[in-house]
Amino acid sequence: MKFDELKRIYELPLFDLLKQARAVHDANWNDNEIQLCTLLSIKTGGCSEDCSYCAQSSRYNSGVEVERLMEKQAVMERAQAARDSGSTRFCMGAAWRGVRKGTKRFDQVVDIIQDVSKLGMEVCVTLGELGPDEAKILKEAGVTAYNHNVDTSREHYPNIVSTHTYDDRLRTIRNAQDAGMSVCCGGILGLGETPDDRLKMIETISEFNPQPESVPINSLMPMPGTPLEGSDPVTIFDVVRMIAVARIAVPKAKVRLSAGRTQISEEGQALCFFAGANSIFYGDKLLTAKNPAVQKDLKLIETLGLSAKQPNPAMDAPAPECDKPLSPCCG
Repeated sequence: MKFDELKRIYELPLFDLLKQARAVHDANWNDNEIQLCTLLSIKTGGCSEDCSYCAQSSRYNSGVEVERLMEKQAVMERAQAARDSGSTRFCMGAAWRGVRKGTKRFDQVVDIIQDVSKLGMEVCVTLGELGPDEAKILKEAGVTAYNHNVDTSREHYPNIVSTHTYDDRLRTIRNAQDAGMSVCCGGILGLGETPDDRLKMIETISEFNPQPESVPINSLMPMPGTPLEGSDPVTIFDVVRMIAVARIAVPKAKVRLSAGRTQISEEGQALCFFAGANSIFYGDKLLTAKNPAVQKDLKLIETLGLSAKQPNPAMDAPAPECDKPLSPCCG
């Protein structure tokens, strides 16, 4: 969808925008299901990139401890626990610039993916930049979706990241799609961008061929020690408008209410769901900040008359206890 049309839609009176977004949602999603997704950092901190929003960059004194790649058994315990708590999608992130075939760490990740893929959930990974060969290997290992956000507009991007380019991001997305993986691609609100930057981001995403399978809408959680730590928060109306525009521009995608959800009241989240959000990250932590508690999320979904998408009925393993926080990079 072109920028001029997106801007016209974005500038509609709020209730008119919501009405249009809801009509698109109902035409493409004839149920009230919310997909529950769990996000796990399998390698935290020490990233060489300089994304100004990310506490995992080694360039910033953010207080995030560098951790090695998790052992496979520990990842499997978390994946089984996520599945048994109702998640139908398990996302694994690693704070790396990218991955290359033939390296020990890539082989270890592929081994983990192969086992996680047997649990009956969708498997999503975010491992940084991805070449065509690596993308094919991940697809064969069982990855269903690759997360790689464009973050913002092409014009604003150099103000946020200098160690890789917008085209680098688009190249990774193309490689993932060419390998047969679906793409999870969205952006972050609150990076000092203008409304036009946000709409140009949606324009870019909507013109992917095929369009993304899911579009996460993140609100910046200003992290101590990062260049954006003092940023002003986005308003609930900013978030709702962007969810509505994303729903209209990418009608068949899951629109995921992602980072920053702790800053939104239950009433605000209800507006987001009405505007077209039909997926959330679910669990104790998201990235390096707190995420609403599981039972609170389930209660809100029930209160709104929505339902959580049901996991694969073949799942029968008990949920083990694990206290490792969720803290991967944005991808």
